[in-house]
Amino acid sequence: MNWRKSSYSGQSGGNCVEVADHESRVLVRDTKDNQGPMLKFSPDAWRKFADQVKRSLTSHLRSEIRPTL
Repeated sequence: MNWRKSSYSGQSGGNCVEVADHESRVLVRDTKDNQGPMLKFSPDAWRKFADQVKRSLTSHLRSEIRPTL
C-alpha cells in the first residue's frame, strides 16, 4: 500500500497523518502509530471531509491576519 503524508502535517513530526487508497476506500492513520487503528472513508466522504478541513483552516488563517485598529 502506498501511504502519503498529509501536506498539512507539521515538519516537526508531531501531528502527522498519512493517507492511502485501498479497495475503493481512503485510509487515514497516525504517522507515529502506523500499526494502530485507521479511519476508512468512501472517496466522496473523504472529499467532503478534506474540503471542510481546508475551509476551516483558510477561515482561521484569515481571522489571524486581520489588522487590528
